[in-house]
Amino acid sequence: MLLLGFVLGLAVGFGFWLWQQIQLNRYLERVLQPLGSHSGKIGLPLLPCLRQEMSTVKQQHQDLQLSLQTYKELLDFAPLGYLQVDEENQLLWCNQQAREILHLHRWQPGQVRLLLELVRSYELDQLIEQTRDWQKPQVREWIFHPSLDNPKAMLELKPLALQAFTLPLPQREVGVFLENRQPLLDMNHQRDRSFSDLAHELRTPLTSIRLVAETLQTRLEPPLDRWVNRLMQEVDRLINLVQSWLELTEIETNSTMVLNLESVDVRSLIASVWETIEPLTQNQHLSISYTGTQKICIQADKSRMYQVFVNLLDNSIKYSPADTTIFIEMKVISVNEFIMGDRFSQALEINIIDSGIGFATTDLPHVFERFYRGDKARHHESLPEGKTITAITGSGLGLAIVQQIIIAHGGIIKAMNHPDTGGAWIQIQLPEVVANSPRQDYS
Repeated sequence: MLLLGFVLGLAVGFGFWLWQQIQLNRYLERVLQPLGSHSGKIGLPLLPCLRQEMSTVKQQHQDLQLSLQTYKELLDFAPLGYLQVDEENQLLWCNQQAREILHLHRWQPGQVRLLLELVRSYELDQLIEQTRDWQKPQVREWIFHPSLDNPKAMLELKPLALQAFTLPLPQREVGVFLENRQPLLDMNHQRDRSFSDLAHELRTPLTSIRLVAETLQTRLEPPLDRWVNRLMQEVDRLINLVQSWLELTEIETNSTMVLNLESVDVRSLIASVWETIEPLTQNQHLSISYTGTQKICIQADKSRMYQVFVNLLDNSIKYSPADTTIFIEMKVISVNEFIMGDRFSQALEINIIDSGIGFATTDLPHVFERFYRGDKARHHESLPEGKTITAITGSGLGLAIVQQIIIAHGGIIKAMNHPDTGGAWIQIQLPEVVANSPRQDYS
């Protein structure tokens, strides 16, 4: 009986232990299921399987930590600054470049502080908030004024031109890439200054050469005088190039001082320009067609705007086929249509359209750049048989000067190809419309 009772008790105990193991097994299955569905059903014994799953999780954690450390090291040596903030705009981490650009000497890795306490930049703070609210990447440029605790040291710091690229991250965090554009701007300024100094130095010898050529021109008989005439043309071209460069530099450096604003009747100004350059159109039999209001005035520098239309209409004449028309369209547009802003209730849009072959697609983004000239050989290949007009390539400075004059007036200028004529299409938008009259169409 004792033996039977012992065996019965042992069987009950073993059954109870087995029931506990089954319950524990089910519980561990539920716990370990998120760690990986590939593991399948966990069987007995449980400890080896549990150790294996824990080892896998530990290895994954180590791999993630290693990857994170690698990415931090890469960002630390990147030429761009990078910083990351949480949903409350607390700085979580930034690389060495960001610390140098923003002068984050008070921040140490591991600290979590409000970014605005460390960097007094309203533009950066606003950009981060926009990125978080819109959940879209953003780009912005601004002038950053560094701040330090030492007032004397602040006097030695120069403002920096920064460009920021922001990205929305999970949990409403935001990542910011920073580019210090000041060295590039300084280099461009130094380049422009060097070119301007060179242009000033060239004016005197070029003038002397022209005087000598004029003297020779009166003393030589045909056919020898044709060489002097050719020399005069080239010297004049160089003088005009030097003068254009100096003028462009002056406009870019101090645009507000060179403008003498007055009320300008744009339609009358364009008519005056056409009268001046109309003799150039006689061989090609070109005509002009004006569509718009009879009288519309803007606040502008009359001489500068005259220069704009001389340059643009001269280009249209050069690249228009014979017996075609140059179209000029003007209209008043509302603030919502004016791309540059909302300071004015109305703006003036001017469209100058010719019937040539227009700009090459690859040249369109660059036509207003200094000294940019398109590839003439490439344009000739696309011409119909028997057509000899070359695509607009520009002299290199004319359109750049036009753009700077328009910008100085608070406007914008765009270069396109017109879908109907196929020719060049220059569109100008200018603010500060003074008056306009009912619409009239005439040629």
